[in-house]
Amino acid sequence: MSRRGLLALCLLLGACQRSSSEPAPAEPVSSAAHTSAPTPVAAPVAEAARPAASTPAVAPLAVCRTDGAPPFEAARRYYDEGRFEEALSCAAQAAALDPDFAPAHAERGVALAALDRVPEAQMAFARALAIDPGSPDALLGAAHLYAVQLPSSRERDELGLLYAEQGLSQPGMPSDLVVQFALLSAMAFNDLGQAEEALARASIVLAREPESHEAIYERALALFELCRFADAKAAFTALVNDVEHGPHAHHHLGLLLEREGKWKQAQVHFDKARELAPEDFPVPPLPSEPDFRAAVARAVEGLPEDMRKDLQGVPVTTEEIPADADLLSGQPPLSPTILGLFRGPPLAEPCDGTETPCRSVVLYRRNLARAVNSPAELVEQIQVTLLHEVGHLRGEDDEELAARGLE
Repeated sequence: MSRRGLLALCLLLGACQRSSSEPAPAEPVSSAAHTSAPTPVAAPVAEAARPAASTPAVAPLAVCRTDGAPPFEAARRYYDEGRFEEALSCAAQAAALDPDFAPAHAERGVALAALDRVPEAQMAFARALAIDPGSPDALLGAAHLYAVQLPSSRERDELGLLYAEQGLSQPGMPSDLVVQFALLSAMAFNDLGQAEEALARASIVLAREPESHEAIYERALALFELCRFADAKAAFTALVNDVEHGPHAHHHLGLLLEREGKWKQAQVHFDKARELAPEDFPVPPLPSEPDFRAAVARAVEGLPEDMRKDLQGVPVTTEEIPADADLLSGQPPLSPTILGLFRGPPLAEPCDGTETPCRSVVLYRRNLARAVNSPAELVEQIQVTLLHEVGHLRGEDDEELAARGLE
């Protein structure tokens, strides 16, 4: 791989895994997979009358010691050596000497990102892309920043995906960069719940680098989300001894064994995942089945009067995990980790079958418990999930519900 390889970034930054310093967004709880497209973020506009803001003092950069090389080349050498302060100093000098040289601003961006100076890195990448919208270094650095380094959120994943896809679309892109952009796209697509696209991007990587554990993991995750359970089981089994992906492989094997009704074997894998990565896989606050049904009933009773009226004649039930028939009822399939499901047509549409009642709502005990960290959070998530499914009952789609904070 080139010096801009994602592996190099991972090794230097320790950022091969998505950051988990803030909670990841809850899994989609809808009756259809979320398919919103990434949207560009507008660049900040300067304001002539803006009052001076108090900002923390930043120590001046050291003098760039180039050892006879051009500052830009020195910056790259320092970065490759993991000497990010020196890399930043020389990249800044290169940018000062030639303000319209996009690679110098991109080099500043990757050095600033490595130093966790995120707002400055964002501005450096924005400037590089304003000068050269097709700059491979700037696109790759920005995609990595948003899709991997920063804690996951829908907006960050969408922006990271936008940069990665823009990089993939550049004509004549070297093969090693295609691999890196495709891997970042696969990560972002999976985080956004777009498994078919994630699988396609992971396949691009694996066609060139069959042993890439990052791509193997993204492929396994996409197969799981697409309900290709036998293929997913084989893929995750191959990763159980991988240092980085082993905990997640064990967790997903547990989910797959649950679907086979092998509860004890599933628990062995859940326990192993927790042993290997306790922060990622805490003990879920799983209530008893009667207590869960009671919590759901209380959530229904707590709905506004108009929502309770809409739910008249619509049973709200509970199940352990989603059934295959529900997951495979449409294309693409629903995620096995959905928290709830609305079955049937919206209220404004007639029932077209013989099933009675033709509409129903179900909430999943185990999936909901795994999506939270405490009993209090579980109560809140039950309420949010119920509101989401009532939204589907009223005819709202996933995008509308996400815009209202009911993703």
